[in-house]
Amino acid sequence: MSAQPEGPTTATGASPPGRRPDSFTESGRSPQRARRPEAAYGAAFLASPLAMAVVDGTGTIVGANTAAHSLLCGEGESEGAGEGGRPLVGRAAAEVLDLSCDPRTRETYREVLRGRQARLTRTRRLKHPVGHSVWVRVTVSPVPDSGADDDGGLVLVSLSDISAHRELQARLRHLQMHDPVTRLPNRALFFERLAAALEAGAYDGAGGTGRVGLCYLDLDGFKAVNDTLGHHVGDRLLAAVAQRLTHCAERARHTSGEPLVARLGGDEFALLVEESTGTEQLADLAESVLKALQEPFDLSGQRLSVSASIGVVERHAAGTTTTGLMQAADTTLYWAKADGKARWTLFDPERNAHRMTRQALASGLRPAVEREEFVLEYQPLVRLEDGRPQGVEALVRWRHPQFGLLTPNRFIGLAEEDGSIVQLGRWVLRTACTQARRWQLEHPQEPPLFVSVNVAVRQVWDSDLVADVAQILHETQLAPELLQLELTESAVMGSAGRPLQALQALSDMGVHIAIDDFGTGYSNLAYLSRLPVSVLKLDGSFVRGFQYEDGAAPTDPADAVIVEALVHLAHRLGLTVTAECVETAEQADRLRRIGCDTGQGWLYSRPVTPERISRLLAAAGA
Repeated sequence: MSAQPEGPTTATGASPPGRRPDSFTESGRSPQRARRPEAAYGAAFLASPLAMAVVDGTGTIVGANTAAHSLLCGEGESEGAGEGGRPLVGRAAAEVLDLSCDPRTRETYREVLRGRQARLTRTRRLKHPVGHSVWVRVTVSPVPDSGADDDGGLVLVSLSDISAHRELQARLRHLQMHDPVTRLPNRALFFERLAAALEAGAYDGAGGTGRVGLCYLDLDGFKAVNDTLGHHVGDRLLAAVAQRLTHCAERARHTSGEPLVARLGGDEFALLVEESTGTEQLADLAESVLKALQEPFDLSGQRLSVSASIGVVERHAAGTTTTGLMQAADTTLYWAKADGKARWTLFDPERNAHRMTRQALASGLRPAVEREEFVLEYQPLVRLEDGRPQGVEALVRWRHPQFGLLTPNRFIGLAEEDGSIVQLGRWVLRTACTQARRWQLEHPQEPPLFVSVNVAVRQVWDSDLVADVAQILHETQLAPELLQLELTESAVMGSAGRPLQALQALSDMGVHIAIDDFGTGYSNLAYLSRLPVSVLKLDGSFVRGFQYEDGAAPTDPADAVIVEALVHLAHRLGLTVTAECVETAEQADRLRRIGCDTGQGWLYSRPVTPERISRLLAAAGA
């Protein structure tokens, strides 16, 4: 690079900032001492390590220093020359520095040229003549007292090379956004890409599908590998899995690119498909992942085999949120594991609706008891000998404000899981006893009906059932013999310790104990003699076999033989027998002839309100 001559005019054609270019024209009439400061300013401008250029009011570069040429043109270019040998001087600054790329920048730049804006600062990625890119921070500001006219005054452009800073930022971001074990994008980068994909897909109208797909997987049994072989082996296995997933993504590349493979944490991975073409594409990808992971892994001579469970979700990006998509993927992954692992499962809206309903019911059980959303219906227990009602079974219903009237099979299991069955069971017991006593007082001329109440095993373990029953009988003034408690066969058989003691105490109190759905569980007949049980309720599956066809024999003679034997055995043990699900007169007649004591079913009545039972009692006494 040749030395720059001292004098008012620069070798690059630049004029020092602060004055019009003609102010640098040497004049013989000016004293030498008047020219020295201006020459010094010019020399400083040229020698400054900060790249600078002077632009006039029309946006044309009228001067540039050596640092500017080195930054924008390269060390080997001649002074005053720009890209392709074209000098910077005389070129439009907006073109050289990319200041017209967006309307906002373009308008602000014009305002600075007119002297109406104090400063413009932008970061630009500029193409260097050598071929690489340079990141530059561009600052444009007016030169004070530069003789502004209608076209504006001079402006000074300062250029800072921030390429190294940007490269460092990129490296730090890569470290921040990638998993150190697998070198895959991590959770943060995955969610950033997912959010961008959903936003782009929601407004896509230029040939894209506007859809997004996700395969969400974790490794089956990975914890056992960590626990038995150590985390160093587990990390090597994760890295090997990541390589196979990456190969699957490369093979699945389509017009919009290959799927993004990310490690979300632990042994959880995700494959994000932007602009997916439908569930078939996602199913093919999930299938290829399963096959890839089925092959054993050889880790430094150690052979390991793993499998994966995959939840697959594919849907329109419009209307889909990051949270909603991940919840669907997590739910579907749970289904894949529940269905047996080592498989992929596609998201099913109906199955998810059932799950969401279940969650809504579970969370609302306890408040529902406090809000008195439950009601009892009663189904008569009829003496088969003469058809007169002897008792009723109390059946709880939930008047849910959103889902309507729910039967016990929709919520009793949930109540047992979260323990709310204790509170609910106590309410059912008190309500049923109160109602039985009310019927007794309203119809003194009729034999009082006993009320049968279902009791869950957890009520026996998690509450003092004996004390609860004693207190409720005392409060309602209902005789103990008018209360029957039903427990399932599987709950009663094998009872020992506290449950057996509770059943014995209740029996000693005078309360009847019935085994519900007898014949579907253990059916340990010898154990019956050692239990304080007074009633067997035959499961409805036996009674259904009592159907007659055109007056012929029962459709399943074996059921008749079993029921007859059970009835005779129960009577020998001093127990009475109730048949459930009696729906036809033929069934009732057959049951009566083999000695069954009572029947319950739609032949006599569906579960009804307390008022209907009152009318039934009134009709019986008429």
